[in-house]
Amino acid sequence: MGKVNILLDTHIFLWWLFDDDRLPEGIRGEIENLENLIFVSAASVWEIAMKFRLGKLPEAASVAQNVTEWIGKAGFQPLSVSPEHAQLAGDWKMPHRDPFDRMLAAQAKIEKMNLATVDKMLLQFPIKTMVR
Repeated sequence: MGKVNILLDTHIFLWWLFDDDRLPEGIRGEIENLENLIFVSAASVWEIAMKFRLGKLPEAASVAQNVTEWIGKAGFQPLSVSPEHAQLAGDWKMPHRDPFDRMLAAQAKIEKMNLATVDKMLLQFPIKTMVR
């Protein structure tokens, strides 16, 4: 299939770190494929830290304390949020209200990456997804 740049949705990143059974085998295979470059967005770092602080991710305490370190430990690349990403995330005409999803969709579009997710709501965005 060749090299693919993949942006992980936040839940996919956490499921990978915790070897969670909810991680679809197809996505797991793409992450394990050494030809692919795997990215985790700064928006996911923000989402993990915020949700942990609010008590919504108690199982992710070790990750939430230093998400950047866990991105590196996993062998993934961090993806910063640019003004262009922010502009598109805010401009999308879709009714989708989740700011993290809107940002991930914008980054996937602009950076020409496949977004690995199980969230079918992200299919409303004009992006390449790996929904399994």
